[in-house]
Amino acid sequence: MLTITQALFDQIVAHARQDHPDEACGVVAGPVGEGRPERFIPMLNAARSPTFYEFDSGDLLKLYREMDDRDEEPVVIYHSHTATEAYPSRTDISYANEPGAHYVLVSTADGDGAGPFQFRSYRIVEGEVTEEEIKVVEAY
Repeated sequence: MLTITQALFDQIVAHARQDHPDEACGVVAGPVGEGRPERFIPMLNAARSPTFYEFDSGDLLKLYREMDDRDEEPVVIYHSHTATEAYPSRTDISYANEPGAHYVLVSTADGDGAGPFQFRSYRIVEGEVTEEEIKVVEAY
């Protein structure tokens, strides 16, 4: 289960809406070994595409060095889908290389009548996708 604060939930959704029609992407870092998302880090989609996201390799290297210096790890890796449901694509699955992370997808498409967005979380380990429950809390 992903437990996330309302503030982080709102920041992820706002980033997805802001970057629409391109896919948004980013990370929420937290203390190593605690599995608690704390620090919101929106990233630039280097692909600038409505159907694909890519972290800039230089920005990603800088982020990992910064997280290492702060004793953090990526707890949530998120991106948006602008025209499809919030479910990992084959490409998303192939790029998922953080087995301990929660992969959050936000859909900014309203194709299912469920409202202006979907917010879903998955574990992706060795190509296997498992959807997980999300608990939104005011504070930890």
